[in-house]
Amino acid sequence: MERKNKTLGYLVPVFALCVFMLVIYGAYVPHKPAEIQRVVCIKFKPGTTTQEVEKHLRDFATMKKSVKDVVAYSAGHVQKADNSSEEFDVIHYLTFRTKEAAREYTLNADRNAFVKANEGQWDNVLEMNSNIEK
Repeated sequence: MERKNKTLGYLVPVFALCVFMLVIYGAYVPHKPAEIQRVVCIKFKPGTTTQEVEKHLRDFATMKKSVKDVVAYSAGHVQKADNSSEEFDVIHYLTFRTKEAAREYTLNADRNAFVKANEGQWDNVLEMNSNIEK
């Protein structure tokens, strides 16, 4: 019985040290940085309601979760200057870890279903990729 407690007394600190080392390793191992940002600009057709635009933003945010290797996502309304007609209404920013992931995004079934369901409300769309400078 005493021998069992002694062994357990040695194993607990060793186990704690191993867990600590794994946490440190995970925090300091360099991960592959993001390479590509995709910008999606959308102009809605006249007559599209605010509720429809907000639904579009919610649905896009939900859809992007099914896309592999999205490192970051944000979106917003274009700020309109007084008495001007902006070329686009909303902009989506998707950041991908790899160029391949950005290519796969365009083929993603959920993305294509989103486009098919919403393109009737769009007047103009601009999508482009840019390299993320290091």
